[in-house]
Amino acid sequence: MKKKWMVLGLCGILAGVLSTGCENIGGPEKKKVIAIAMPSQTLERWNRDGSFMKKAFENDGCKVILNYSDNDPVRQQKDIERMLEEKPDILIVTAVDCESISEVLKDVKIPVISYDRLLRNTDTVSYYVSYDNYKVGKLQGDYIIDALNLGSTGKKTFNMEIMQGDPADNNALYYYNGAMNSLKKFIDGGVIKVPSGQLSYTQTGISGWDTARARERMQNILKKNYKKGKNLDIALCANDSTALGVTQALVAGYKGEKFPLITGQDGDEENLKNLLEDKQSMTVYKSLKKEGLVTYELAKQILSGKEPGANFCKQVKEICEVSFNIESYDNGVFKVPSFLLTPQVVTKKNYKQVLLDTGEYKERDGYLEAVE
Repeated sequence: MKKKWMVLGLCGILAGVLSTGCENIGGPEKKKVIAIAMPSQTLERWNRDGSFMKKAFENDGCKVILNYSDNDPVRQQKDIERMLEEKPDILIVTAVDCESISEVLKDVKIPVISYDRLLRNTDTVSYYVSYDNYKVGKLQGDYIIDALNLGSTGKKTFNMEIMQGDPADNNALYYYNGAMNSLKKFIDGGVIKVPSGQLSYTQTGISGWDTARARERMQNILKKNYKKGKNLDIALCANDSTALGVTQALVAGYKGEKFPLITGQDGDEENLKNLLEDKQSMTVYKSLKKEGLVTYELAKQILSGKEPGANFCKQVKEICEVSFNIESYDNGVFKVPSFLLTPQVVTKKNYKQVLLDTGEYKERDGYLEAVE
């Protein structure tokens, strides 16, 4: 594997933290040019990521080139090729398809970011920054166990259906493994049943984490497996966009006695509205501002010629809990050194503490709105 100096880019900046402009990072040079390739605008979180990054870099004196690729991997490759023609100093990539992006990156000579999704089959990345996606799945599984008291149910059983993430997204497999490892003994023991029979990673995947696809799949599951008021107890949804589709299908066509427990991930505004209205049970929140601030601090060190490792986690501990992992994230070429932020469970009981008291959301007309 060729050794390349790569940099992790910025997703967000907390107000008042920055003291170094883009023109000064790494030395007194010309204004830095930042190229950002995002997957799509169909998910709320990518809009927030892209918008926040662009504003943050521009406020710091950088020129920013931002592209969304409509969840089309071929288009994203072309977008990246065009951005590279403008000779950016850093390329930030959240891949549409983590497997196929390597071809366009093979001759890249500038720092490349593997942001939130792990770039696969390439040595053109030195660090990966994301939330611990295995833990996201485990947090959802553990929540289900605690909420339904699965360890003390006697002969009672629960029906569950699964809306897994995009199989093309490397994060989805880590999430799935975390959730399934938490729930496996209850599935194997017959406490949790899956009436559709769709349990595997590939069977339950939702391309693009798309709300409409999740809604259509749940509608089909309800028609075939939940006739005459049969109860669905658990909808294990990988993220908020799939949870939203599931909720829409249930509101329109579910005849069971009790609305099921629904999990999610991201803290999208529409899902938080559903949470307050008891149409979603929880979401796993990942602060984009904290993720961005950690990556910015990392970027400053790398561009200054340092090679951050485990000690970096101590340096950013006042921002959030971060772990350094050099074993788990193998991208098909090598194990990518990874900085993993710790996600948080949000429920109707603790949303004020996690979201409002931190200033990351505000209340408006009785609902929650993200603070940009």
